[in-house]
Amino acid sequence: MAEDIEEIEDDSSSEELYEHYRFVADPGQETLRIDKFLMDRVPNTSRNKIQIAAKNGNILVNNEKVKQNYKIKARDEVSIVLPFPVREIELIPEDIPLDIAYEDEDLIVVNKPANMVVHPGYGNYTGTMVNALVYHFENLPQRNQDYFGRPGLVHRLDKHTTGLLVVAKTEHSLTHLAKQFYDRTTERRYWALVWGDIEEDGTITGHLGRSLKNRKVMSVFPDGDMGKHAVTHYKVIKRYGYVTLVECKLETGRTHQIRVHMKYIGHPLFHDLEYGGDSILKGTTNSKYKKFIENCFALLPGQALHAKTLGFQHPEKNEQIQLTSELPAGFAAVLEKWDKFTGAE
Repeated sequence: MAEDIEEIEDDSSSEELYEHYRFVADPGQETLRIDKFLMDRVPNTSRNKIQIAAKNGNILVNNEKVKQNYKIKARDEVSIVLPFPVREIELIPEDIPLDIAYEDEDLIVVNKPANMVVHPGYGNYTGTMVNALVYHFENLPQRNQDYFGRPGLVHRLDKHTTGLLVVAKTEHSLTHLAKQFYDRTTERRYWALVWGDIEEDGTITGHLGRSLKNRKVMSVFPDGDMGKHAVTHYKVIKRYGYVTLVECKLETGRTHQIRVHMKYIGHPLFHDLEYGGDSILKGTTNSKYKKFIENCFALLPGQALHAKTLGFQHPEKNEQIQLTSELPAGFAAVLEKWDKFTGAE
């Protein structure tokens, strides 16, 4: 039976777009090639995808990597990591400018702007990052022979979160990257402006799951009785008194993880519309301060959160790719305002 399957919704769901399946062969299981064994058990897949997964080390039997011709035996424990299958939705190419941080024949890393949904879904069928990528891919001068004609997503960013997003161009790259995200060998660092004065660096550990009161948002379940394991490390970059600029390093990539974890410890993200950061939580009551905060909010469509650093192993070149992006104009302008307001250097 499948377990630990990453959840995916239409708008701003789980950041990691892969599935993890685990099976235990029956006591009476006859000897059978593992690709045939998995073909009968994994939905929406193909023998080719399973074989690519085996080549990338995404298939384990009894916690050991195996090749595609491995013969399953009784009571073998089998696990496989696969990218999510393509949704049955038409991907319309749209000539939307892309801020490209890195690109080769195997993958592309883009700098996602604020107020843009990553892929089409309910209520967002056009104007997404995927629509822009489809247009870009169709107009490339040359393509890898393994190019499969659609953007291969292995992670995502929320609508109002900005920063670096890696997208695969080939089935091999897609499967290889999915395994890296599952194994947590990628490096992801975010900059966030949060309410309150954070005194010291720290780590937040708490299961995340859909809120029992509002399914559109997430909640922390500290006892671990619900949700999925999630860990966020944070360190202070700059203090402004009423707000703090922090760097967050993800160990896991759960839905709205940084936003929910920071709220959980009493420091919601500045101007977070879903998690209570869009009102004055710290500071004075005078009209000058209120106007200052309103002016800051006007520069941000949503939470002040930026995926600043992304590191991963290139699927083909066997080298480490490490990229850093500048803060978007709105986020940078807000920090400048706080610098002037507090006299910080």
